[in-house]
Order: sequence, then structure tokens, then C-alpha cells
Amino acid sequence: MRVRAGRPIAVGVALALLAGGSAAGVLAAGGQDGRQVTAWFDHAVGVYAGSDLRVLGVKVGTVEAVEPQGTRVKVTLLLRDGIAVPADAGAVVVAPSVVADRYVQLTPAYTGGPQLADHAVIPAERTATPVEVDQLYASITRLSDALGPDGANATGSLSDLLDVGARNLDGNGKAMGETIDQLGRATRTLAGHSDDLFATLAALQSFTTMLKENDGKVRAAADQLSTVTGFLAADRQELGAALDQLATALGQVKTFIQQNRSRLKATVDQLVPITRSLVDQRASLAELLDTAPLAADNLLAAYDPARRTIDGRANLNELSAGYRPAGAGTLPLPLPPVDTAPTPVPTATADPGTPPDPDPGTPSDPAVGPGGGRAAR
Repeated sequence: MRVRAGRPIAVGVALALLAGGSAAGVLAAGGQDGRQVTAWFDHAVGVYAGSDLRVLGVKVGTVEAVEPQGTRVKVTLLLRDGIAVPADAGAVVVAPSVVADRYVQLTPAYTGGPQLADHAVIPAERTATPVEVDQLYASITRLSDALGPDGANATGSLSDLLDVGARNLDGNGKAMGETIDQLGRATRTLAGHSDDLFATLAALQSFTTMLKENDGKVRAAADQLSTVTGFLAADRQELGAALDQLATALGQVKTFIQQNRSRLKATVDQLVPITRSLVDQRASLAELLDTAPLAADNLLAAYDPARRTIDGRANLNELSAGYRPAGAGTLPLPLPPVDTAPTPVPTATADPGTPPDPDPGTPSDPAVGPGGGRAAR
């Protein structure tokens, strides 16, 4: 009976062990479902195998292993299937509190584009770790040492600064509060006009870029301005004297205008009709200005410097074209031709013993007129 009872128990134990092994195998196989990601950290204090892997604070996987590799730490992450993470995501060690367990969070959240693939690597440039408490304490200690009696306050300068600041701020709390409030309003105003501010900065950038592109011209202009200022500095006495004389002259002009205001007004009033006449005759004046040079050239061309005469020819037809005697009828047209042949002058018989004299009415010099004067041509 004992042997028969022991055999079923042994069979049951064997079946239980077999079932447990199968379940463990299934769990082990199921635990590897997902994508494996490797992240490199400068240090990973408080991160262990089994720590949570989260996205936006929600657990999406676990930390599989934490291995130091030289000066860095290799953290192997297991991300569940179906969780979308950007291909360029980073990894951050988050400490919810001083004593709580830390976890690794992938950031940023996925919004589209390529996804983080299996066996992806997140370099140290895209990872971050929180400041440790001992590092914070060490920083505070260094600050207190720098400001303490062995540092900036070795001669009491820091204490004097605090005392002076306290005295200056004593009773000015309200004013300081109003100043801070106004500064906040100014900040909000700038934030509300950020587009205009950025447009101004962009215009300023364009201006500075233009100056940079024209650096040679700007330098040349600065050199020329320096030369001008040097010239003015060298002649500052003469320039000052000229300005003094100009001030005196302007004062005299002002006095003259004040003393002769009525006369100046009368003169200006008299110039008004003259100016109006010139405006009305501006076409005639323009024609005069156009033809006066030609008339002057013709006058110079008609002058004979050898005889000191002005040679000209009168066009009597133009003078008589509009003339008609009173009571005269219409002249017959066409007019009879005029004989232009010279009329022969009878020659008197001269005494053979007397040399012939020229006609007293005909001077031998063609430039001498009948009266003995010069004739105009």
C-alpha cells in the first residue's frame, strides 16, 4: 500500500515540475517580446535592472541591464511592441524624489515620422541624468566657502555690501515692488509685440549685414569723416571767427529787417505787378532768350572793325509793305519792272590844257560820302 500510494505522489510531483518549467519557459520567452534599445549615459546612479522604462510617465518597458563601460554606462532597455517612439529620441534618468526609485524616460513623444528600430543605439549626446544630491551639497559648500571669511568676505567687503544694500532698500519695499510690477508689465508688452520686436531685430540684422558687406566703403567714409574733423579741428579758430562774424551779420540783418519792415513790405508789394508781368510774358521772355544769342552773333558779324562801321542792308519792301498814302487807291499789280541799268552821264568837253577834274559829286574814295563823311554800308 505504501508503494502504491508513493507512485501517484511521485508522478504528481513530476507533472508539477514539468508544468512549472514550461510556464517559466513561456514567461522567459514572453519577457523578451519587444525592441531592444541601448542607451549610453555618463553615469546612471539609482538605475538598476528591472527599473521602469516610461514615455510621458507611462510604463512602456523595463531596464534589462546596467553595465559600466569605461567612463560611460551602458543601459539596455526593452521597449514593448506597439509603442511608437521617434527615431531620434533621447533617454533621461528621472528622479521623482530624493529617495524614490529612478526610471528611464524616452523623450519626446512620437508625433509622426520614422520610429525607433530594434537594436537602436541612443548616444550619450542624447541622454541626461539629474544632478545628484551630493553634487548639489558640494556646489553649495563651494559657494559658501567662496563667499565666506576665507573668500570674498575676507576683509568684510561682502558684509559691507549687504549692510549698504539693506540701508538703501530700507523703506523702499513699495517702490521696489512697483518697479518689479512695471518690469513685469513691460515684459508682457514685449511678449505681446514679439512679432514687431523680431521684425525690428531682423531689420537690424539686415542693416548690420549691409554694413559688413560694404565694410570697405564704410571704412573709407569713416576715414573721410576723420579727415574732415581733423581739418575742422586744425582750423577751429578760423571757423569760430567765421561763425562769430556770421552771427554778427545775422544780427545786423535782423535789425535791418525790423527797422525797415514797412519799406520792405512796400518794395515787395511794388515787385508783385512786375513779377506778375514777367510771369504773363514768360513765353516772350523764353523766345527772347532763344533769339538774343543769334541777334548778338549777327551784330558781331555785321561790325567791320577796319572801318568801324556796322554793315547792313535795309529792306524797304518790308517797311513799305503796309504803308498806303491817304486817299491813294490800290496799286496796280504787277508793278512795271524798274530799269536797273546805269544812266550814262554826259561828259563835258574839257580844255585840252586843263587836266580833267573828277566829278565833285562823286568822291574818289568809295567810303567817303557826298558830304565828305563815311557812308554806312
